[in-house]
Amino acid sequence: MAEEPRKSRIPVKLHRQVTLVETIDPHLTEELLAHRPLARLVAGRLSDRVLLVHPDEETAVLEELRRLGHAARVAR
Repeated sequence: MAEEPRKSRIPVKLHRQVTLVETIDPHLTEELLAHRPLARLVAGRLSDRVLLVHPDEETAVLEELRRLGHAARVAR
């Protein structure tokens, strides 16, 4: 009998109580991270287009994005 090849596991990380900020372009994500007042509010990065923000910083992030001229949409 032939042995079935082992299936590799995909590492998954669960994030609770975070706000996600998704950009339309990876370059915009880099631009936002280069902006110090906004970068200090970012808790981490989920992908090249998604940033993690602590929920208590959500309002400050939205205000800063709007101040920079970006249209922010909140999905709950």
